[in-house]
Amino acid sequence: MNKAEYAVEMKKKYNCCQAVLLAFKEELGLDEEFLVKLGAGFGSGMGGLDGTCGALCGAEMILGLYGYEGRRMNPQARELHNRFGEMCGATICRDLKGVDTGTVLCSCDDCVRNAAKLVEELVISK
Repeated sequence: MNKAEYAVEMKKKYNCCQAVLLAFKEELGLDEEFLVKLGAGFGSGMGGLDGTCGALCGAEMILGLYGYEGRRMNPQARELHNRFGEMCGATICRDLKGVDTGTVLCSCDDCVRNAAKLVEELVISK
């Protein structure tokens, strides 16, 4: 099973952020319990407030955990954020779920899947 599909499988038990983090536990060298705790407050758009997508938050956390070397990471974080928005149609959970419009732009499973794909492409493979 690839990372993206593993993350979707983890979504059955965990929030979107946790699911993305768990898909990369080996690459990060961190245990499952730590990653579950790290992502616990980022479900349903950060704290259930429909803000920034939890899957995107998880991807950004992986960027920092995997790639930080004492330098600012804003350009890489911005690229990840922008690419996620292009793939999913938005970066805010409320917009993705269509809370105000009734039109779902990207399902939670697809947000998790896309976030994991971006992590592989922009973080792990670089």
